[in-house]
Amino acid sequence: MLLAGFLTQAQIHDPVQWETDVEKISDDEYKLIFNASIEDKWHLYSQDLPEGGALPTVFIYEQAGEKYELVGKTQESESITEYDQVFEMDLTYFAYAATFTQQVKVTDTSLGLINAKIEYQACDDETCIFDSRNLEFIINEDMVSGIEAQNEQVLAEEKEEIALVNPEGKRSFWGIFIVAFLSGFAALLTPCVFPMIPMTVSFFTKQSKSRAAGIRNAIFYGISIVVIYVLLGSLVTLIFGADSLNALSTNVWFNLAFFVLLVVFAVSFMGAFEIVLPSSWGTKIDSKADKGGLIGIFFMALALAIVSFSCTGPIVGTLLVEAASKGGIAPIVGMLGFSLAIALPFGLFAAFPGWLNTLPKSGGWLNTVKVTLGFLELALAFKFLSNADLVLQLHLLEREIFLAIWIAIFGMLALYLFGKIQLPHDSKEEHISVGRLITGLVALIFTIYLIPGLWGAPLKLISGFPPPLQYSESPDGIGSSKSGMALNSKGLPEGAKYGPHDIVSFHEYEAGLAYARDNDLPVLIDFTGHACVNCRKMEERVWSEPQILELLKNELVLVSLYVDDKRKLPESEQYVSETTGKEIESIGNKWSDFQISRYKANAQPYYVLIDHDEEILISPSAYQPDADEYYNWLKTGIDNFRQVSESPIKGLSVESESVFQ
Repeated sequence: MLLAGFLTQAQIHDPVQWETDVEKISDDEYKLIFNASIEDKWHLYSQDLPEGGALPTVFIYEQAGEKYELVGKTQESESITEYDQVFEMDLTYFAYAATFTQQVKVTDTSLGLINAKIEYQACDDETCIFDSRNLEFIINEDMVSGIEAQNEQVLAEEKEEIALVNPEGKRSFWGIFIVAFLSGFAALLTPCVFPMIPMTVSFFTKQSKSRAAGIRNAIFYGISIVVIYVLLGSLVTLIFGADSLNALSTNVWFNLAFFVLLVVFAVSFMGAFEIVLPSSWGTKIDSKADKGGLIGIFFMALALAIVSFSCTGPIVGTLLVEAASKGGIAPIVGMLGFSLAIALPFGLFAAFPGWLNTLPKSGGWLNTVKVTLGFLELALAFKFLSNADLVLQLHLLEREIFLAIWIAIFGMLALYLFGKIQLPHDSKEEHISVGRLITGLVALIFTIYLIPGLWGAPLKLISGFPPPLQYSESPDGIGSSKSGMALNSKGLPEGAKYGPHDIVSFHEYEAGLAYARDNDLPVLIDFTGHACVNCRKMEERVWSEPQILELLKNELVLVSLYVDDKRKLPESEQYVSETTGKEIESIGNKWSDFQISRYKANAQPYYVLIDHDEEILISPSAYQPDADEYYNWLKTGIDNFRQVSESPIKGLSVESESVFQ
């Protein structure tokens, strides 16, 4: 029987609503308009996607070529393009709204109706759905009046503008701000900026007529710093547009160029040379600063930005590109966080000048900070080179090589911090400070942590930075062996395949159920998709946990049903769904209909634990990134199966259930 609480978890997602319209162009030409309204936090994929990634939106026009002709391809409104770490490629999608148009030329005057079918994938942060719609277009000259056409055009333009907004970018603004704020503090501890704090604050407190005036001037100085950097972020957004850098950052040549740029920045930080702006700029700005008053203070802040460019420039450049890749006002948010971190000390130390005595003295440690940032810039550079390699699928920078490079970089950083390596601007010291020792230990520990990755360790702490596990010389890991229930004299069970982490998986429901009955094991139905991002996240980050992997391999039978499998069913097996009324033509349609009709859900990933009578053992689970919670859910379902199988009366009472939240 169905357990209590199951119906509250089951949910049919319908995040995309479709409306149609027809615009008459001439006596025999029409424009078919598809308007998609997309729920907040969901996105719909474009028609043009590379193979091996998410499923593109597909339009199928019935009787095309018979009673009417398609004029050109189906056009779509502006979209958002981002590099997807899971699929390792650029993916284009729409947020909030999308408009598709198809021009047709009618060749049969008796045609009154055009039928079109849309097949599409939509995803949010946790789930994906694979759906289709049958739509009708009435070809009628009197249908579209001039006013309606004008209103529809306005609506389409408004939706196109809304589609430019990246909801993921909005949600990531706080993350951008925090990273930029921490980067500002890092820049603050460089030789170009740190010595300016006591000098500038002392200037304001001595030159001002009163302490209050000194504090006021120093605060205005800090505000001026914020304004200057925020204007820089605004300028980047204005010049390049809200989303053009977003698309640019996924470009192969841009990634290669930025790799070279970061390497140059890193070498500069390490002391090979300095990147400075023309000295005439600083001279002109200094002359303006001598005028005094608020204008003079503003130019003093501008002079700081120019003079400190050799230290802050590489950090600002990195932040601007990373923030701009998010689209929208992200560069402004990034510069706000960065400049606040730099400006804050000037205001605080002006208000409390006694704190200046607590500041450490300038010295060699400032250069150590700068060199450390250089090592970090160098490590980050190879991420951009990896992006280019992944897009081109050249396999020149596979996971093992990437990790070897990072191991070398952070290993050298540890040796540098321990004083075993000296660079041009380092001062000779008889001993290293406690802070430098601790930082060196952190670098060494991180280096050691990376080493097992060469043999296939998942390295979850840096997930998303190195190439994925399958993009390597040994996708299964060096020394990997197939294990689990399949390790017997007969080999793999009939109808089974090796899934993620060598888990034996059935792709046919009846075959998996029969195997479970023969071996007295519960069944885990895994409603998944080849193009389901969070399905892959669950497999890579949660299923890989040892305690969960043990259960998946030995305590249950995994049945993975792919709802986006486009392979056609034999005609004799095709049918019309009693639940949705849709035509079930493919294997994916079959499993999607099975999920909807039996479990009242249509999102993936979706996990259901059942016994041999196909009764639910515990309320189904969806995307659950917490490995402990997912393990408890699996363990509870397996325990319930054992209780049911041992009980003379099958079935669980409501009081004995354990509902997974």
